[in-house]
Amino acid sequence: MNLDLDGRVALLTGAARGIGLAEAEALAAEGCRIVVSDRDAEAAAEAAARLAEAGHPAWSLGCDVTDEAAVAAMLEAVAAREGRLDILVNNAGVAGTLVGHAVEAMSLDHWDRMVRIHMHGTFLCTRAAIPLMRAAGFGRIVNTSSMNVAGGGRPGNANYTAAKAGIAGFTRVVAKEVGRAGLTCNCVAPGYVETDLIQTFSADMRERITAQNPIGRFCKPEEVAALVAFLCSRQAAFINGAMINLDGGRREFVWD
Repeated sequence: MNLDLDGRVALLTGAARGIGLAEAEALAAEGCRIVVSDRDAEAAAEAAARLAEAGHPAWSLGCDVTDEAAVAAMLEAVAAREGRLDILVNNAGVAGTLVGHAVEAMSLDHWDRMVRIHMHGTFLCTRAAIPLMRAAGFGRIVNTSSMNVAGGGRPGNANYTAAKAGIAGFTRVVAKEVGRAGLTCNCVAPGYVETDLIQTFSADMRERITAQNPIGRFCKPEEVAALVAFLCSRQAAFINGAMINLDGGRREFVWD
């Protein structure tokens, strides 16, 4: 399928590695001009260089998405260099933990860090991107939620689950606000994805997770990226306000 993305400008946050980098690679393969953003500016530059070496137009920006001024500066830089923004993929975030803190023992710092990175970052980047997209009459915003929202979350990770649920709700409202302007806003909700984080799990934990999944394995970053690329296409113009699960059919795991 031709996704008709040639020449589109795509900004991806948290894209120096893992799922974000796979998304950048998928959109680059469809002809997008890629702006790789990450809090780790050096890693973002390396990722953009890899894309450029493969023949894809790409450059990078370091940005802490929880910093309002930094996000505004990032979007100003994109506008100045590219003159437009067609696609925003909000991927910046941190993972929940296998052994977290019950609500009664959770500090405000633990709560606030998760909410700021996921929800504040998604809000700030989306708010700054919409005017550029409205001006062009086209825009695709793809946010990153989690299977934990549909599955009810894991004990000890109320902060992570609440933040990801907030993103899902935010997505639905933004979709209603921007749809008539030719923009869409959707979110993907991956399960356990085969990233560097998964490599830190014990062999026993990896086996327990895959044994409970109907497909019997972890999701691949490329599978998340393929869905994101489709959601950014013209063919997906009537998909708006959706949360799409990539969990192999299992949204909750038994941990005991």
